[in-house]
Amino acid sequence: MTPVLDGVKVRLEPMRAQHLDALAEVAFDDRIWRYMTTWVKTREDLRAWVEWALAMETGGTTLPWVTILKEENRVVGATRFADLDRRHGTVELGYTWLAPEFHGAGLNPEAKLLQLAYGFETLGLRRVGLKTHHENVQSQAAMRKLGAVEEGTLRNHYVMPDGSQRHSVWFSITREEWPRVKAGLEARVRGLHRPCA
Repeated sequence: MTPVLDGVKVRLEPMRAQHLDALAEVAFDDRIWRYMTTWVKTREDLRAWVEWALAMETGGTTLPWVTILKEENRVVGATRFADLDRRHGTVELGYTWLAPEFHGAGLNPEAKLLQLAYGFETLGLRRVGLKTHHENVQSQAAMRKLGAVEEGTLRNHYVMPDGSQRHSVWFSITREEWPRVKAGLEARVRGLHRPCA
């Protein structure tokens, strides 16, 4: 079962069908979906995307969350654990997006800290993987800043909705690296939440 993960600025709540209306208020911006293998342009697209996430959760391989900006109690995006393998202690952290107006607001580092702490410290994972489109250099830079290690590129990995080819650039964080990554994320989050003089 997907847990609530509560931070200072953000709360990650288990995604449910009743979040559809709130997601629809922020989801229909092409910049969100540009590098994803599914493009959400209509309410029906969004409904199918949510239903697919919930079906995968029922199967035990996915933990989907909506991202809540706490001060406004407002849904501003979504994220999930996918391909959860409890036997091998691995998961992929992905399907992450925020409404563009919240890019650079410090919400993503806090959400990642919450998810990674849950993965390594509660689930006892050995590895958390992250991947992105080969052209998404902003996402790749964010993964490096996070402290993830670049592992390589899966060539011709996906066919995008427009028919173009996507190569997937993979990163990971291992259990051994988690203390270093955690310290870096905690410092970033503290800096983001420091009151202005």
